[in-house]
Amino acid sequence: MANNKGLNIALWLLQIGLGLFFIMVGFTKASQEINVMVESIPWANEYPEWLVRFIGISEVLGGLGLIIPTALRWRPRLTITASRALILVMILAAAFHAYRGEFEMIGMNVIISAALYFIAWGRSKKAIISAR
Repeated sequence: MANNKGLNIALWLLQIGLGLFFIMVGFTKASQEINVMVESIPWANEYPEWLVRFIGISEVLGGLGLIIPTALRWRPRLTITASRALILVMILAAAFHAYRGEFEMIGMNVIISAALYFIAWGRSKKAIISAR
C-alpha cells in the first residue's frame, strides 16, 4: 500500500468531505420543520413530507457509509456500496433538477457523482481497506 499512499489520502479526504456534506444536507431534510426548510430548499413544501424525509435519511446513511466502515475497518466494502448508492441519489437528483428546469444544478450532481465513482473505484481496486 506504500505506493498508494497519495491515493489513499485523496480517497480519505473525499470520503470525509463528501460524507460530512451528505450527513449535513441529509440531516436538514430529515429533521428540520418543512416551513423552516423551505428557506434553504424551496421545493420541500411542493412534495410529500415523507419523500423529503426519506431523501434526507438516505443521504445521512450514505454519508455515514462513506466514512464509518473504512474508518473502523468493519465491513469496509460498505463504503463502496454507499458510494454507488449515493451515485444513484445524484442521478435521481439530476433528473429531478432537469424536470424542474434547474439545469444549472446538474453540474454539481455530475461533479459529486464523479467523486463518488472515484471513491468506489479507489476503494475497490487501488487502495483497498481490509477488514480487521
